[in-house]
Amino acid sequence: MDVLSDVLLAVRLTGAVYFDVDARSPFVLESPPTDVIAAKIATEAEHLIAFHVLTHGACWVETVDEPEPAQMLRAGEMVIVSSGEAHLLASAPGLCGQPDLSRYYRPLTEALPFVIDINGDSNAERCRIVCGYFACDRRPFNPLLESLPRMVHAPVSSRSWGWMTRLLDAAIEASDGHNAGQEAMLAKLSELMFVEALRSHIDELPADTRNWAAGIRDPDVGSALRLIHGRFAEPWTLEQLAHEVAMSRSSFADRFTTYVGVPPMTYLARWRLQLAARLLQSGSLSVSQAANAVGYQSESAFNRAFKRDVGEAPGAWRRNGAAVVGAAHG
Repeated sequence: MDVLSDVLLAVRLTGAVYFDVDARSPFVLESPPTDVIAAKIATEAEHLIAFHVLTHGACWVETVDEPEPAQMLRAGEMVIVSSGEAHLLASAPGLCGQPDLSRYYRPLTEALPFVIDINGDSNAERCRIVCGYFACDRRPFNPLLESLPRMVHAPVSSRSWGWMTRLLDAAIEASDGHNAGQEAMLAKLSELMFVEALRSHIDELPADTRNWAAGIRDPDVGSALRLIHGRFAEPWTLEQLAHEVAMSRSSFADRFTTYVGVPPMTYLARWRLQLAARLLQSGSLSVSQAANAVGYQSESAFNRAFKRDVGEAPGAWRRNGAAVVGAAHG
């Protein structure tokens, strides 16, 4: 079981490339908080993650409301603002700008991405940035989102960069001619770049990092996570999981909790609720069927757990999810 892929599927990660920015120094581009624009570009999303890929030149990126030291972004690198907070991309640190909220909408009669030119001085230093958003679920449980820093700055590997940029260029050029399927191609490509950046981020985490992402690469915790994700409906006990990874009960519980932030059985329970929530939202299963599918033998126990962790009864969640899907396709 590939734990990272399993989580990305379960939290319904979807990408969209919104802007192809050709900027020349001096320039500043401010991206607004994603909660301000979410209703305009991704009505079904619980959370939006902004991303920027630099394909040419270099620029600086920094957050706005809780400033951190500006980071230089170079060609072949990607920055993911997982917190959804406002941030700047600029030709030099310390520049200020205002977001143009009129640019953020879901077009009905034109194809994404929108092409933006900033400062057309052909003699100035050029920077090309491809920008977009990833939509994902935050509830009931998104362990990846909880483990990411506010800003992930990661290189795309040299092995992947060549084919990614060729596809990116081809898709953007084709979108100018309104070719069928190009917007979907860009969306899937952005998701591939996201996974590539996450892999680089996880690989480069310091050895003393203790979070869910670092737990994936830890031999013992990673093995337990693969068991939980691959066999989530089994009636696991702490003793059984510890036995499977060849650790004592107490050592395993301590190590797993240190990395993941919650005890193994709590993680299992939350992951089951995440999967059940998606089943309910699809409308394909009843509450009792969803409960049974994720390993609950008692519907009443499932109802109590779901309401405690999610904040509403599973029946209400199912009805609300069906209503959102119906409105989106109405």
